[in-house]
Amino acid sequence: MVPFDQEGTIFMGSSRDPMDCRVGLFGVPYDGTTSFRPGTRFGPAAIREVSQGIETYCPQLDRDLEDLAFTDLGAVDIGFGAPEPVIKAVQQATDAVLSLGLSPLMLGGEHSISSGAVAAVAQHHPDLVLVQLDAHADLRESWLGSRHSHACAMRRCLEVLPSQALLQLSIRSGTRAEFKELHSSGRLIRDVAGLRDALAPLNGRPIYLTVDLDWFDPAVLPGTGTPEPGGFLWADFAAVIDVLVDHQLVAADVVELAPQLDTSGVSSVLAAKVTRSLLLLLGGDQ
Repeated sequence: MVPFDQEGTIFMGSSRDPMDCRVGLFGVPYDGTTSFRPGTRFGPAAIREVSQGIETYCPQLDRDLEDLAFTDLGAVDIGFGAPEPVIKAVQQATDAVLSLGLSPLMLGGEHSISSGAVAAVAQHHPDLVLVQLDAHADLRESWLGSRHSHACAMRRCLEVLPSQALLQLSIRSGTRAEFKELHSSGRLIRDVAGLRDALAPLNGRPIYLTVDLDWFDPAVLPGTGTPEPGGFLWADFAAVIDVLVDHQLVAADVVELAPQLDTSGVSSVLAAKVTRSLLLLLGGDQ
C-alpha cells in the first residue's frame, strides 16, 4: 500500500478504514509547477476543513453521504520538487485505491497530478473516457521548461489514455495552436447540451471527470491560481451532474483550489460541495 499521511482533518462522514467502503478519497498537496499564483498545495486540507460546515445531503441527487461508506485515506506522501516523482506517486496511489476495490476521488493540488491518476485508471479501464472541466486547454507540449507543468495536463493525459477519448467542456483560454487543435480534433464541447450529445454514443463506457476549479467564474470562485473571467456558476456544474448521473463515473479529481487567495472562504466551500457531488456519484445508488 502506498503510504498516506493521515494527519489532520478528514472529509465529513468519511472513515480512515477502507474496509467495506465504495469510494476512496485522497489528497495530493502539490503545486511545484504553478506559473502564476501558488497555493494549491493547501487545497486538499481546506476542502476537508470546510466540509464540516456543509450538509451531508444533496437535494439535487437526493442522496446522502450518511448512506455512503467511503474512506478518506489521507494525503499522498510526496516531496515538493520536480513533478515527475509526484506524478509517479499519484499513479501508484491511485492504483492502490483501485486495488482495494474503491472508486478514486483525488483532491489537488495543481492539475499536473491528473495524468498520474488517469494513467492508473486507464490501466483498469482501457476504454476510459476523460471529461475535462477547465478554463484552460492545458494542451501545451511544455511550459516554462517542464513537460509536466499544469499547463500541459491534458497533453500528458492523452499520452496515457489508450482510447484517446477526451471531451473538453467550454474551454475559454489557451494559445492559438491549442484552439486550432481543439476545433480540428472535435474535442471541444461548447455547452452542457453538447456534453450530453457527445456522451450519448459512449453510454456504458467508464468516465473519469477532472474538475479544474478555474472552470468556475472568479465571481463565485476567486480562490484559484489562474482565474479566467467568463466562467460558470454552480447551476452549470449541477447541469453537468445531471448529465453524468446517467453514465458510469469511475474516478474523478478536483484540482487548483488556492484557498489563501479567497479570504471569504467561499471558494473552499464551493470546492467541498463539488467534492460531495462527486462522492455521491461515484458511490452509485444507495
